[in-house]
Amino acid sequence: MIIKSTSNFRIKDIKRLKEKKFQKNSPWFYMEGFRILGEAFDHGSILQTVIWSADLLKNEYGLELLEKCRNQGIELLEVSESVFRSISLKENPQGMAALGKKEHFTLADLAPEKELLIELNEIADPGNLGTIIRTADAVAAQGILLLGDCVSPYDTGAVRGSIGALFSLKIVQTSFPELNRWKQSQLLPMIGTSDKAATDYATIAYPAPMILLMGSERNGLSEDQISACDQVVRIPMLRSSDSLNLAVATGIMAYQIYNSYRGLMGK
Repeated sequence: MIIKSTSNFRIKDIKRLKEKKFQKNSPWFYMEGFRILGEAFDHGSILQTVIWSADLLKNEYGLELLEKCRNQGIELLEVSESVFRSISLKENPQGMAALGKKEHFTLADLAPEKELLIELNEIADPGNLGTIIRTADAVAAQGILLLGDCVSPYDTGAVRGSIGALFSLKIVQTSFPELNRWKQSQLLPMIGTSDKAATDYATIAYPAPMILLMGSERNGLSEDQISACDQVVRIPMLRSSDSLNLAVATGIMAYQIYNSYRGLMGK
């Protein structure tokens, strides 16, 4: 049966997933886009329900993915074009979206011997988080640690910004005291960033494994967090700008660490 009314209870629940308060407490999250849905399908049991519209879904890959979902027994929810447009995040929707099941990891799920963990302190912008998740995946980081009051990695903006990389990383929500105890028990070095640091980020070799600690968009790192770092580095600012976008700064640091691991420092 095709759902043709935006008043349908399933459609109302899907729309509510865009509300931060409801989304935070729900075991489900909303995603849209063929690449994101394809990555979710490839990572096992994440996809729970696929929402689609025959009038909009014309893309060959999307149709193939729909059939794969059907063969795997994933619930398919067919809706009219107008209903799909009412839930879509896109100006020109392609007719396919999905509900996914959130994954929850703890510090115990991490492998300390792996090379890089990226730690984000009170990150607030979902677009920044999505971009950092994508960058972390690109440099083969094993996970991201979210400290304090952070935006959810399942916020629609973060999911969209990650372009599916969300499903390849372990993302752990924790507190700084808990993280610091775990870091010490695992003998993991932690390197932080601060515009007040004396050491240029490009002048050191980075240990493997390690934790990269990045401050919040607004306040950076606290004094306690800086004190807990084994080393603190700065990214030089040459003209009037005194800070970088958090996602940009994290990308610079992540690739510097990756190049250090590859032995490309100074070449």
